[in-house]
This record gives sequence, C-alpha cells and structure tokens, in this order.
Amino acid sequence: MTDYTPSGAQPAEAEEFLARYPEIEVIDIVLVDPNGIGRGKMIRRHELLSLYRVGRNLPTSILGLDVTGEDVEETGLIWQNGDGDQVVWPIPGTLKPLTWTSPPRAQVLVSMYDLDGVEAGSDPRHAMVRQLSALAKKGLRPAGAFELEFFLFSSERDADGTFRAAPATLDGRPGNGTQVYGLEELDGMQGLFSDIYAAAAAQDLPLESLISEYAPGQYELTLHYREDFARAADDLVVLKRLVRGVARRHGITACFMAKPLPSYAGSGMHLHMSMLDEKDQNVFSETTPGQLMPILHHAVGGMLATMADSMIIFAPHANSWRRFAAKSYAPVAPNWGVNNRSVAIRIPAGAVRARRFEHRVAGVDANPYLVGATILAGMLAGIERELDPGHPVTGNGYDTIDRSKITIPRDWRSAIDLAKSSDFLRHALGETLHRSYIAIKEAEFFRVASEVSELDYRLYLDCI
Repeated sequence: MTDYTPSGAQPAEAEEFLARYPEIEVIDIVLVDPNGIGRGKMIRRHELLSLYRVGRNLPTSILGLDVTGEDVEETGLIWQNGDGDQVVWPIPGTLKPLTWTSPPRAQVLVSMYDLDGVEAGSDPRHAMVRQLSALAKKGLRPAGAFELEFFLFSSERDADGTFRAAPATLDGRPGNGTQVYGLEELDGMQGLFSDIYAAAAAQDLPLESLISEYAPGQYELTLHYREDFARAADDLVVLKRLVRGVARRHGITACFMAKPLPSYAGSGMHLHMSMLDEKDQNVFSETTPGQLMPILHHAVGGMLATMADSMIIFAPHANSWRRFAAKSYAPVAPNWGVNNRSVAIRIPAGAVRARRFEHRVAGVDANPYLVGATILAGMLAGIERELDPGHPVTGNGYDTIDRSKITIPRDWRSAIDLAKSSDFLRHALGETLHRSYIAIKEAEFFRVASEVSELDYRLYLDCI
C-alpha cells in the first residue's frame, strides 16, 4: 500500500534522492505564481520527507501577489480569508539537484491544494492540468515543447543606463551586433552554455539546440518534446530558473523581458504541439500528402477564435506589448500559415509523422502554465465546434493584414478589459484564477499608468 498524496508524489522519491545526494543540505520548494514567478521556501534536508508525507503549509496569498511581490487584495486571496494557509505538495519527478549552487542545493516544484486535498483554484498549474483532463476524456493527449528566447546582458549598464550584450565568457570580447545563427557568438559563450547543459543534464531536462538569435546578446534554447505536456510546461519553468542562476554565477544577467531593447526583436516563448490518440498515434499526421487533417484545422480554428480573449495571458505585462511590431518575427494578427514565420500559428514543414503547429504569440515573460491552459482550451473548443480557421496566409503575412479588421486587442488595457468579461477565459482558468489573475493585472496596470517616466520629461518638460 502506498502513501496517498493529492499530487501523486511518493515519499520513496525523496528517500531515494536523499540516499543518492548525501551532500545536499538545502532544497528550494518552488510554487509558480500567476505571473510565472517562483515563490516558496528553502527547507533543510531533514524536512524533505515531511514535505512528501504531509505536505507543507504556505499562505494562499502567495498566489495573489503582483509582479513586485506586493499583495493584491482584490484577488480575494489575502485578508478575505485572514491570510490563511493552504498546503503545497511536490510535483512528481521534479526533485532535482542544482549543480550551480555552492554549497549544493536541490529544488522541487510544488502545487497548492486546499487543506482537504482539493486542488487550489488559484494555482496556474492546476488550470492547465484540468484542460489536459478535458482532452483526455476525448481520447486525446497533447505532446509538445516550448522554446526559450532570452537575452544575456552585461551586469553593468552603459553610462546612459542602457543595457549591452554580455561579453564573451571565452575571452571577454564584446558582442558584435546582430549575428542571427552566428556560430562565433555561440563559441564565445561556450563556458556559460557548457554549464547550462551540464545543469540541465543533472535535472533530466531534455535540452537541445542552441541558437544565436535576431538581436545582440539574444539566444534561443530548445527542449525536446514531451508526450506528457504537463512536464513540458514544467521544463520551461525549470529552464528559466536554471539559465538565470547559471548566468548570474558568470557575472551575467539573463533577461526574460519580452522587449528589452527598443530597436531589436523581442523574445518569444513559442510552443510546438502535436496530438496523440489512445494508440499513441499523432492525429495531426495527414493521410493524404499535402492535405492537413480536419482535426488540425479545427484546433487551429479554435486557437484563432479565442486568441483575442487570451492575449492578456500571452502578453501579460506593459513591456509585453512593445514586442508586437510588423516584420519583427512577432505576430500582429490572428492568422495562420504553412511553413511561414510571419503568422501567429505556423504549421512547420517536415515529416508527416511529426506534424504539429507552432504557436508564436506568447512572449517569454508569460506563464507557461497559463499559456498551456488557454491554448489547450482553445484547441478543444475548435475541435468540439469544428471551427474553420479560414485560408492560410501565403507570402508575407505582415503585408496581407487588414488592420481595420484585426480583432485582437491593440494594447494592454484593452486586453485586460476583454479578458475580464471573457466567458472563454473564465472557463479556461476557472472562476477563482480568472478573478485573481485579472485583479493582479489591473493592479499592475494602475501601478505603471501612475508612474511618470523619464520619457515624459524628455518629451514634454521644455516644449509644452
């Protein structure tokens, strides 16, 4: 008989880990909040088994914070319940060593539950898992992986306060502008990326290709797809934390803002996904060459139909909206195409058996659990209602856009307002998370809107 835990984690996992890593004395327990920020505690070695046997109490208010860590009372998660506790339980398979820390530590991802073991409605990961369960009832199992784009900056800014690309860890040579797919740039960062790959291996993270991207100091890391999509989202959470931690120990700042440099491309968090049936066959794989399967058409139709309501998930912060510009490799309209990177949803070229879509809308600053939840819910709506995505875009998707007919929000405020009244988003996230997430975004919006920036003074101080 095994011990019951709401998350499915078993004490044997902790026992085996402690026996394998006697040198580890501290473990980070990481709960991902609605902003995608990891929050939690560092516990001592002797406390780990207790986490797996009885869970660990943490305040519910952790899931009601804004991006700065301040309480957002309008979430209903702070004083309305007396800032009470719920219980976090480990996510199976996520207890791993952190090779870049000294002394050595470990980490484990956790999810939050009510005291009686019911999934906490404010936990983003649970929202995603509910959508996976809805697809499973139809005999469908998403498989996929996220891509991670990010910048590596020098930890010291220029005299005017701007960021510059981190110098090469190999010899200190400064960055040389935009060198998309440049191999010399990768060679110069060999020391840092070797440590990243070693840390990923220690965490059983399926890290694959490394690319120099379309801006100075910008890179992309890809992950191998998972047939368990929940683990694919966990991978992205773990990888971001890993990259930031390793870079910091090299004296470099890893930046996951969607648009950190005004004159260059921003960073996305593209999602590649296929769909397996109960026989582990990819139902997106066409039976007639050149004719996409109806289920893939309907899935794309659903994602396009729900994209407007979901934009506050894909672009959650003020900075997120600076990423969307024509010919910047970020989509600006709800469209799709085959082998075309100028659209929101791309069907990549390649082997039929690996047929998938690439969702290109979300920025790297988005929460992968919420991105997953809304995309899965959109797909399911499209499949159930047999939605037609319309004709695919051919050629330059930016040139074919009729801006008078764009149906997605054009700015952050509009995205928040649309999401607030969205029945689709309320269903995708659940009532509790929908309410608290919108409250968090509104609080962040008003914080930004009330700030008088240096740009205001430059534009207006001496001329109006």
